[in-house]
Amino acid sequence: MSADNSDADIKRILAFHTIAVVGLSPNRERPSHGVASYLKEQGYEIIPVNPGQQEILGETSYPDLPSIGRPVEVVDIFRRPEYVPEIVDEAIKVGAKAVWMQLGIVHEEAARKARDAGLLVVQDKCLLVEHRRVKMGG
Repeated sequence: MSADNSDADIKRILAFHTIAVVGLSPNRERPSHGVASYLKEQGYEIIPVNPGQQEILGETSYPDLPSIGRPVEVVDIFRRPEYVPEIVDEAIKVGAKAVWMQLGIVHEEAARKARDAGLLVVQDKCLLVEHRRVKMGG
């Protein structure tokens, strides 16, 4: 789809500041931890979403998006594709502006639903890699 992963959409998403990272792991070896750490270092507000954790990266962790109780702009998804539709439904419910599915995560039906609800959508891309490419010129 032409609307998927356009540089214009990626730049718009990178301009947002509050990112809920669904599936954020406390394990430093996991990609979600590395990406979230990097984004936090770049000045983004990171909100961990992992029901099995109380705190990750010094931030309170929430069991799901509605539990956060404050505005979320970007929902960065580190969960398998079968979990994406429920996460997208929650993202729409909480008024997120964008859904970002990390490398290897694609769910066309959920992406279409998010777009139809007015959210920007990126699939199968790494937020860290795209931030470096777009913002840092690398």
